[in-house]
Amino acid sequence: MRKFFAKYKFFGIVLSLLSIVIIYLIYNALKPKERLPIYQPSMINPELVDSSLHYKKKYHTIADFELINQNGDTITQKDYEGKIYVADFFFTTCPSICPIMTKNMGAIQGNILDDDDILLLSHSVTPKIDSVPQLKKYALEKGVIDTKWNLVTGDKKKIYELARKSYFAVLNDGDGGEFDMIHTENFILIDKEGRIRGTYDGTSSEEVAKLLGDIEILKKSY
Repeated sequence: MRKFFAKYKFFGIVLSLLSIVIIYLIYNALKPKERLPIYQPSMINPELVDSSLHYKKKYHTIADFELINQNGDTITQKDYEGKIYVADFFFTTCPSICPIMTKNMGAIQGNILDDDDILLLSHSVTPKIDSVPQLKKYALEKGVIDTKWNLVTGDKKKIYELARKSYFAVLNDGDGGEFDMIHTENFILIDKEGRIRGTYDGTSSEEVAKLLGDIEILKKSY
């Protein structure tokens, strides 16, 4: 009996290992892949969505835009076409949440340096103050890498319309007029088709970590 088991010991070990591999492969094949939702206006807190879009259930994408970055270059949706990107809204003279958001956006930049498919986009909500020279000064101070991260200024009404009707980044209503002011901590994850795939608190390290994880999930879907 002992000779019998000794004779087939190696065969048994190989069979056991093969069984483990087969079970693992079957498990992975049957395990549902993680996917991020594609957010439509009807899925988002109505307080964040313009009333004209409350009942829109599909096909929402970020509207076309034309803005100026820290180098004086014109930036449009074409520069982000076919890219995953993270967007936010800030201003260079903000003393409260913006420094934290910029620091966290910088951390994201550090994680995506070698990935040509991922970019960052920060919109100034005080475009009159945040001129190109002011944005350039801020970019140099904060370690912004031009090829990865655009800080943009431009027409206030257009920027505010993007925040409210495209990115759903703010709770308060407004018309982008002289006294209208947006102040939001939201980071918004946009996919290669210009669709919203997630919203995160840009002042929270835990939320930023979740955002980085969701970027990896999104990358795997392509």
